[in-house]
Amino acid sequence: MVITDWPKEQRPRERMAQHGPAALSDAELLAIFLRVGIPGKNAVELASETIQRFGSLDGVLGAVERDLPLGKGLGPATCTQLRAVLEMSRRAIHTQMRQRELLNSTRAVGDYLKLMLAHREQECFVALFLDVRNKLIGTEELFKGTLTQSAVYPREVIKAALRHNAASVILAHNHPSGDPEPSDHDLRLTAALDEALDEALQMMDIRLLDHFVVAGTRLYSFADHGKM
Repeated sequence: MVITDWPKEQRPRERMAQHGPAALSDAELLAIFLRVGIPGKNAVELASETIQRFGSLDGVLGAVERDLPLGKGLGPATCTQLRAVLEMSRRAIHTQMRQRELLNSTRAVGDYLKLMLAHREQECFVALFLDVRNKLIGTEELFKGTLTQSAVYPREVIKAALRHNAASVILAHNHPSGDPEPSDHDLRLTAALDEALDEALQMMDIRLLDHFVVAGTRLYSFADHGKM
């Protein structure tokens, strides 16, 4: 049955207008974006089938980021539009981050980092730079590849912090494996790296606030776990 034949109170657009977007399922939200289905499937059925294929809505967006084909009816134009939506979300959150105090906002920082790093296939090391009011003033990707102590040079973080005139720094890297829990190697490596950075940054009167591990939609904070 085509969606226009559904009772009005069951149609995704009408439900969103009445109850807001939070009331809709992932499939309904994606269906509103797709607007139309394909022969034999309405937009909700096509959206639901696509989400099932990739395991979740996040999986669909991850596939888009990696340029994977989404399936019949979801060609390059749809993927381009979804990438545009992702980038708009990143920019909107980046703007919000610049306007709020982040020292006690682990969730806000985590949401921003997940948008940045969740779907990267390579391990990336990034730094967030905050001003004296703990508002975001800049973000830089400083390293890409397997994280090692020798690969991530403290001086590069310090140079970037000075370039941004930062009062504090938040570090993050991703786990493409999807598991945010640090291994023993991760713990030793990150502890040594953070210790070296913390000591060097303190000499510049810059604070190291936290180090996050991002794995898909999951997040690990070293500060929250008492590891720094």
